[in-house]
This record gives sequence, C-alpha cells and structure tokens, in this order.
Amino acid sequence: MSTLDQNVPDNHHEAEAGKPPHPKPPHGHRSRRLAAFGIAAFAILALGAAAGAGAMKLTRPSMELAPMTPVAISAMPDWSLVTVKGKVAEVFGNKFIVQDDSGRALVETGPAGEGSKLVGVNEAISVQGRFERGVLHASFIVRQDGSVEALGPAGGPPRHGPLDDLPGHGKP
Repeated sequence: MSTLDQNVPDNHHEAEAGKPPHPKPPHGHRSRRLAAFGIAAFAILALGAAAGAGAMKLTRPSMELAPMTPVAISAMPDWSLVTVKGKVAEVFGNKFIVQDDSGRALVETGPAGEGSKLVGVNEAISVQGRFERGVLHASFIVRQDGSVEALGPAGGPPRHGPLDDLPGHGKP
C-alpha cells in the first residue's frame, strides 16, 4: 500500500465530518408557519361567525303572538299582549274605539291606518296587540269573515327602565 492510499480515508462520512452538514431548505419551515397561520385564521373566523350568529339570535326581536282567547276590555292588564273582541264604536283617522260588554278601548293602528278604511262603525272585529298606557296598539285586526289585516309590530318602543314607573317619567 502506498502512502497515498493510507492518507485517503475509506469512509466518505469521515471525510465530510469536518464540513458543516447541508442546511435544510428554508422554505420547509416557512410552509409550516404559513399552514399554522392559515389554520389559526380560519379558526378565528369560524369563532367570529359563531359569535355573530349567536349575537343576532339574542338581539333579534322575538315573534310576539297575542293570546287567541279574547279578554274583556275592562280586564286588560297594562304592558301585555291581548286579544279583544267587540264592535267598532267610533273611528278617528288611524285610531278607533272598540267596545264590548265590559267597556271601551282606544285602538291605535299606526301608519297602516292613515287615510285608509280599515274598519267601519258597528263592524264586529277582534283586535290583537299590546295594551300600553290605556291604548291598544293593534298588530292584527281579524274581521268576522276570518280575514286578517296585519298592521305591524305590537306597540311602540319598549320601556327604558325604572324612570318610566315614576310619575312624570313615562306612565301618566
């Protein structure tokens, strides 16, 4: 064996031992970071969509259905959904008086009753709506033949708090 043969290492790995190892490609680490970022962004968007849907369900006005059993006009509790049955006694623009055996009530029809002939004097009707502060805010008028006139949501804006219960702050 010659001296040249003795100086050449048999194992190629030993020859590379002095050299630094090949670096990993930088794009492999970057793609993992981008994938993690994409998954995190998708999770945040999904969480936001679920939270938004939940918030909409909580803030959406609930459907208000008045009881189908008519209540006597004299027994209508304040701030309640009611149905009254009676005859129209008088008409004043978008308001009218409904009368039954127990008494009379002023019915507010809102913009739907402006300039139109919703009801006639002595017409037998049922009115569904919210009774507030002595006025029945109509949502539906049901005629004797069963036809229904939808007027809109019952009543105006909701009470705003305890000041409405104090004299001079809401309730008369």
